[in-house]
Amino acid sequence: MSIEGGCQCCAIRYRIEGELMGSGVCHCRQCQYATGGGPNSVALAPKAGFTVTKGEPRRYVRKSGSGGEVVQVFCGDCGSPLWSEGDFPFHPVKAGSLDDPSILEPAIHLWTSEAQPWHRIEPGRMAFPENPPR
Repeated sequence: MSIEGGCQCCAIRYRIEGELMGSGVCHCRQCQYATGGGPNSVALAPKAGFTVTKGEPRRYVRKSGSGGEVVQVFCGDCGSPLWSEGDFPFHPVKAGSLDDPSILEPAIHLWTSEAQPWHRIEPGRMAFPENPPR
């Protein structure tokens, strides 16, 4: 499986080789800032299969809800959020940065305790008030 994506102005491009490790939606306040208000829908791309194929993205480091650091990666030209980097075996890739975001079906909702009342959480999906247990 090969999935491609990038930013709105096409200055940054990436490729994901191999199967995704999952997909989900984060409702934490930090993700709301990163998306401009909505929850953060992501594909979990294995780090070993993730390659930047064009451009040099910018990075912003912030504290995570669990106290660690999360690096938010974005295009320095158009500002499109692209993926995050942190202490996990995958990159949470922003669904909107995929060339075909319709391939995703979010399986889990995280940080529902910080969800805005208008964030839709599908009944029957796994949901956690914060991070799921490791």
